[in-house]
Amino acid sequence: MIPAAMAPPRPLVAPDCAPAIPLATLAGSREGLSELSTLVAHVVSSARNTARAAGPLPPGLPQEVLNAARAILGPAQLPECGIGSDVALHRLATALTRHGLDLSHPHAAAHLQPPPLAVAVAADALASAGNASLDTYDSGPATLAVESWVIEVLIRMAGMASGAGGVLTPGGSMSNLLALLLARDHAAGRRGVDARRDGIAALPRPVVLVSAAAHFSVQRACAALGLGEAAVRAVALDHRYRMRADALAAQLGEIDGSSTPVAVVATAGTTDFGSVDPLPQIAEVTAEHGVWLHVDAAYGFGALFSDRMAPLLAGLGAADSVTLDLHKIGWQPAAASAVLVSDPARFAPLERQVAYLNPADDTVAGYDGLLGRSLQTTRRADAVKIAATLLSHGRDGLGLMVDACHDLARHAQRRIDSEPALDLVSPAELSTVVFRYRGSRPGGDGPLNAALRRRLLRSGRALVGRTEVRLDGPAAPPSVCLKLTLLNPTARSQDIDTLLDAVLAAGHEEETA
Repeated sequence: MIPAAMAPPRPLVAPDCAPAIPLATLAGSREGLSELSTLVAHVVSSARNTARAAGPLPPGLPQEVLNAARAILGPAQLPECGIGSDVALHRLATALTRHGLDLSHPHAAAHLQPPPLAVAVAADALASAGNASLDTYDSGPATLAVESWVIEVLIRMAGMASGAGGVLTPGGSMSNLLALLLARDHAAGRRGVDARRDGIAALPRPVVLVSAAAHFSVQRACAALGLGEAAVRAVALDHRYRMRADALAAQLGEIDGSSTPVAVVATAGTTDFGSVDPLPQIAEVTAEHGVWLHVDAAYGFGALFSDRMAPLLAGLGAADSVTLDLHKIGWQPAAASAVLVSDPARFAPLERQVAYLNPADDTVAGYDGLLGRSLQTTRRADAVKIAATLLSHGRDGLGLMVDACHDLARHAQRRIDSEPALDLVSPAELSTVVFRYRGSRPGGDGPLNAALRRRLLRSGRALVGRTEVRLDGPAAPPSVCLKLTLLNPTARSQDIDTLLDAVLAAGHEEETA
């Protein structure tokens, strides 16, 4: 018998409509797992045999690419009779391979979006086949054990106390929202307000202090939690785009009894620069003022895999809560985020006793889940892929990947420094380098950098990011800059050189067009 992984592709013939529903239709059954193996082999074969673009993106204007991808699917209507698994998967594999993004390409360097590890993708398929949920014991007991194991590993990595807790979430923005919800209710409790019961109307003038380079999800979370975006106050940065602890102390010192400091949000790995706030000093300031410290380490947490990079996150264990994303530095399929909390009792505002899910007598008998640690009810078993990765690669293997990406960023920095046409804006701290193309066209370099990036996108040959930086002081208008976010540990220094050559060529082409 030919193993499923080696079986030749099956003919792309749509079956007749049939009333019978075979057991192999359901992935969780033994028959379904056998069929799943065949289908995975088929879709992999379809993807491998489909020609893909030479670069990380398909060439062409956006609407042309989108229309071509849609055309492969056929008319946008539900067919009366299905076209069959093989044909459906072949169409999707063709659309995603021919007209999609190739994150494994060494010139894909725009976003915090890594090529995922094969073992994590395989484990994710296993979790999807089981379709367990984490809200109750009887929705998936084994996956509850896997998540608790993963959380304990992450807590130890963070250096938090052994009694800390945590939960996986569907992304860093949701982790920040959850952490700030807990911080809000903690601050309300200190004011004698029951935010869960009465809302926050009685909470006087809430204040959340953040780095001026913090992620925008903090503002969105404050809006969603009823604090209002006006509650967010930026703290000044130093020359390395890090929160200044002295400026934080000064701002906290100016808050009087008419306001309520809800939290300080430090960042370990800003999205634009990869900068890490001085966590030990910030922790001292927040402890002195008795304010909740949340560290958004969505980007930077993975540095803890590396002996070289881990010292950047010294002081993380002193936080009241931590956000981390392993679908950034961690090479997981999205989403693989978590929020860690120093005291699991802080999850109390989320506790719910629901008759059909977790009745009290079942809970007492040990039949409990994680409903009380999440804003979600049904929650997929994202811990499975994380556990597979941690067990498969270990700290040393993942640390080598972190160091490889950091080496690429440092090489990019050196190359940029050596090019007269390029200006280094922010050096490599994690795996991000910000720079700009210095042109001779009147009107500034910002429009030119934006245009050359779009030229690269249209060509499909290189994918670089962009951001805006106030290069001439806080009062000056921001300038468009380019950004490399390097998360492909198999890329080589020659690939980075070729990528920057493409940037230089696009800049020249744009100037002379």
